[in-house]
Amino acid sequence: MTLAHLRYAPLLLLAGCATPSLKTVPPSDHFDGTRFFNPDGVQGSSGEQKQGPIALFRNLVKPPYRTWPKSVPVTPSHPPARVDGQTMRVTWIGHSTMLVQTQGLNILTDPLWVQRASPVQFLGVKRVRQPGVRIADLPRIDLILLSHDHRDHLDMTAMRRLWHRDRPLIVTGLGTDQILRRSGIHAVSRDWGGRVALRTGIDVIVDRAHHWSEYDPGDRNKTLWAGFTVTLPGGNLYFAGDTGPGDMRWATEARAAGPVRLAILPIGAYHFAGHETDNHIGPDQAVTAFEQLGAAYAIGVHWGTFELTAEGIDEPPEHLRSALAREHIEAGRFRTPGAGEAWVIE
Repeated sequence: MTLAHLRYAPLLLLAGCATPSLKTVPPSDHFDGTRFFNPDGVQGSSGEQKQGPIALFRNLVKPPYRTWPKSVPVTPSHPPARVDGQTMRVTWIGHSTMLVQTQGLNILTDPLWVQRASPVQFLGVKRVRQPGVRIADLPRIDLILLSHDHRDHLDMTAMRRLWHRDRPLIVTGLGTDQILRRSGIHAVSRDWGGRVALRTGIDVIVDRAHHWSEYDPGDRNKTLWAGFTVTLPGGNLYFAGDTGPGDMRWATEARAAGPVRLAILPIGAYHFAGHETDNHIGPDQAVTAFEQLGAAYAIGVHWGTFELTAEGIDEPPEHLRSALAREHIEAGRFRTPGAGEAWVIE
């Protein structure tokens, strides 16, 4: 065990022994005692949530759209070991995987290095953009924010590798910790509004998101989807996770935790089989969330990696630029860097 491991040992013990079982979770405005739901009254009225397992499998094997190139050139980068002080160095690795380095911490969102966003690696949607940072080139990870259990966000192979290598603090929504535990991985799970202390002055807050969950057949909505706020000196880090618009108040709620310096917002996978889905926000709604958060900066994720929906590979960032111009927001405040490209915020 290294000094870095010892620094987080109390939190790791907490992850192993204090995570609640769903049997102890009382019913609430988003949990009926068995399954979670969106409290704003919309639960997958369109998009993939309404697709049955046969239709979902058919779309994985042969999607009703196919316009993307087979591959996009990526030159992997090598992040530094640490970034101290309030300087924030952010690197988009691909899809919803982002490395954020600041205050001597290395924070990773939804780690995903898998080649197919599928339960099996011989069928399903194949990765078009390779990871912008090889997993072996990652610095030691201190904190992983895991938004939910969908296969394009939960890569168990990567999670196992990072857990055994770094023993990071993993924060996730209720129930997802139990999926990780099957692979010997310990995580802290919290309900929306829950809080986990990382170190003095830096906490992780589990925020509401509008989505759904399913890792294996039959366990739909038995784990809780979430976004996250990391409270930081100089301004918070907000990661929306995977979210649809819903009532759009989730962004306003997250703002209550304090000024947001950087927001990580999804901008892609919003036209499922030609129809707009209420499970993912698109660029217009991401700009609305950016304004509601009052964020200084934002970065767009969840696009251009897996052809999950019918929009073109570059449509989300192009649409984002148009939405920013329409709202008279400087394009440099809300960016979509390439995979492996670092953005340094001073």
